[in-house]
Amino acid sequence: MTSMDRAVATVVGSAVGDALGAPFEFGPPGAFSARFPEAGGGAEMCGGGGWDPGEATDDTQMAVLVAESLLQRGALDLPDVFARFQRWAGAEPKDIGLQTEDVLTNGMPWDLAAATHFQVNARAAGNGSLMRASTSAVYFAGAGQSATMDAARRIAALTHGDPAAWEGTAVFHELIRRSLAGTDLDSALPEVLDLVHPHHRPRYAAVLAPDWHPDQATEFNGAVWPCLGSAVWALRSTTGFEEALRAAIDLGGDTDTVAAVTGGFAGARYGLAAIPARWTERLHVPLPGFDGRVLRLGDLVDLAQRLRADPD
Repeated sequence: MTSMDRAVATVVGSAVGDALGAPFEFGPPGAFSARFPEAGGGAEMCGGGGWDPGEATDDTQMAVLVAESLLQRGALDLPDVFARFQRWAGAEPKDIGLQTEDVLTNGMPWDLAAATHFQVNARAAGNGSLMRASTSAVYFAGAGQSATMDAARRIAALTHGDPAAWEGTAVFHELIRRSLAGTDLDSALPEVLDLVHPHHRPRYAAVLAPDWHPDQATEFNGAVWPCLGSAVWALRSTTGFEEALRAAIDLGGDTDTVAAVTGGFAGARYGLAAIPARWTERLHVPLPGFDGRVLRLGDLVDLAQRLRADPD
């Protein structure tokens, strides 16, 4: 399997997980398997909860905005990314995290908005920066460990002032970078954990430990560290893309984001051919605030290919 195939599958897999998990958000554990007890039934991309079948949420919408900024600006232009986020938020998307919405609409400039929010609220470790990281992880994968983790932290900081969110996004970036090169996630994790800021390392080491289970989480999986840990668990405890996504959504809670992160990891591991066509054929990504554009599978494949082909 080529690095390009893994890169495309990272982006598409994350979007598929997002759309597949969205109708089950904030539902109980096991709801997905209760509705679809047999794998391969064909109706799983069902929609519901305000979402059309195959419709991606804010997770993928923001990931696309990051990607298009990187490609059009030719580098990481943080004010440009923030401006795109603001334009999107101002168009009243169907879903937007409370913290992200406040940061994008509080009137503060791009380099102060999230920090000010964190200073006032003292809590900003949600998974909202992790959920959108598939495209930036692919773009920066060729630039090396230091550059990809630095970029992850800087993009995360646009909306999340808590460094815990930065570190979780950085871990995702680096694990994807290594996965695109064919490195097994479990082999990569010890070295990647050593790169996490010492203040946050124990918390991430706990949720990424081989024997950790989401039942041991001490916070809701809308927080960044149990979300990341749950996605890694779903990948570890299964043997294929579809099985990993089912496991992630069956955890309940923030199902679209846990499945989006899982889909990114599973795509990088198993490749595009492993993602069921019955899921990708209905996949679509509306972009509120951007002239009614809707991206579909071919658009996401093209986007991922350009991200991976872009110069380091």
